[in-house]
Amino acid sequence: MSKYLKRGLILLVAGIGLNILGYIIKQNDWGLYGWAMILGTILFGAGFLFVFYSFVRKVEYKGLVEDRTAEAEKKAERKAHTKKHHKLLQIR
Repeated sequence: MSKYLKRGLILLVAGIGLNILGYIIKQNDWGLYGWAMILGTILFGAGFLFVFYSFVRKVEYKGLVEDRTAEAEKKAERKAHTKKHHKLLQIR
């Protein structure tokens, strides 16, 4: 689990918890519930962004690995072709 996914999940849970706390404060008329709900919404949004970013990084990493593999295969193919060409030149 990447650090961004961990942070995102922690922020998501904290945001949900603060929103629930805000609703409890509102139902029981204990005072200012808005601050808890505002902070909860901000934390939830940040958590969602962190989780989304971790998935984007994962997909991007897989793409880079595929590109590097394809590039290495092309390089090996060119090298084999060059060796074959040099052998043909030596025979002549």
